Amino acid sequence: MRFRSLLWALILVGVFYYATSVAHWNVGQFVQHTTGSWYTPAAANTAGFSTDELNNIDIYKTAHTATVNITSIVYRQDWFFQVYPGKDTGSGFIINPDGRILTNFHVVQNGHELTVTLADKKQYKARVLITDRNNDLALVKIEPRGNLPVLRLGDSDPLQVGQKVLAIGNPFGLEGTLTTGIVSSLDRSISDENGRRLEHMIQTDAAINPGNSGGPLLDSHGNVIGINTAIYGQGNIGIGFAMPINRAKAMLDETRGHASRPFLGVKTVQVEGDFAQALDLPAEGGLLVQQVESNSAAEEAGVHGPRRVVVVGNMELGIGGDLITAIDGKPVTRDDDLQRAMNRKHAGDNLELTVYRNGRSQKITVKLGSAPQEL
Repeated sequence: MRFRSLLWALILVGVFYYATSVAHWNVGQFVQHTTGSWYTPAAANTAGFSTDELNNIDIYKTAHTATVNITSIVYRQDWFFQVYPGKDTGSGFIINPDGRILTNFHVVQNGHELTVTLADKKQYKARVLITDRNNDLALVKIEPRGNLPVLRLGDSDPLQVGQKVLAIGNPFGLEGTLTTGIVSSLDRSISDENGRRLEHMIQTDAAINPGNSGGPLLDSHGNVIGINTAIYGQGNIGIGFAMPINRAKAMLDETRGHASRPFLGVKTVQVEGDFAQALDLPAEGGLLVQQVESNSAAEEAGVHGPRRVVVVGNMELGIGGDLITAIDGKPVTRDDDLQRAMNRKHAGDNLELTVYRNGRSQKITVKLGSAPQEL
């Protein structure tokens, strides 16, 4: 018994000596393997961006290379009536690899020398190809050395309030600036600094500042749905306006120095539901013609204006004229359907109107005239 106790004692002493003096334990390695990354976290393979952030990043990587800075030399007078040269700056975006660039008319207006600076800092002299003052649009051209990146033109008709938008431009000369926001409202009407009315504008809370004018407003797929045009006040307060891109599409096919805008020559008001039925019109309603201008395309095609005027509430309403129920075969559902259809036309194009007259529907084909140019 005494021998067995002595043997166990010798064994324990030997184990202790081996563990403390002979063996080389890596305690930190043992703890790391048993506790995993909780104890020593491995470096993350990604930065952990959200889906929305990744969308912003992807769109910017593509879009900013096709967004340009436009500088123009403008001659001004000081208090002593001395003329001196100054610089105005704005933005634009490339729509064709050969160097065609969309921007605002007011960016190039009165500019004697236009210089376009690309995202890679290369500079080119530019010339104006087409202008459309009434929609504050211009198309300019540079002669690049090789093909350029371009932006896709989207469709501004289906826009919805609340959808995400991204604006890229050069506010205060800070090139390649990205801001994000939403469509705050649609069909806004504003006046520019010359008092000209700009109709059916997109309102956005994406930050837009001086220098952003002419830059692209993009949807979440990277398509251009508007051209950043105006701000409310002197700087960003969350109210900016963009010209819908569909207004520019009609201009792009023009080859003359000014866009030949189509002209119909009618004024209308939308009626529907009980109000339409009270006027002995179909409940589906449409655009009730209020005026047909003399010598206009509408008058030549035989569109009928009102026969008499009644007072409804505090508004005078012309009745007895044609009710436009469809345009080019598409039913009228909103008060700007006629304007939207006109935005896709040129002077000389045909426009088919379905009208309700004297209790029945009929179709009228109108050959659109040309709107007078405004100086």
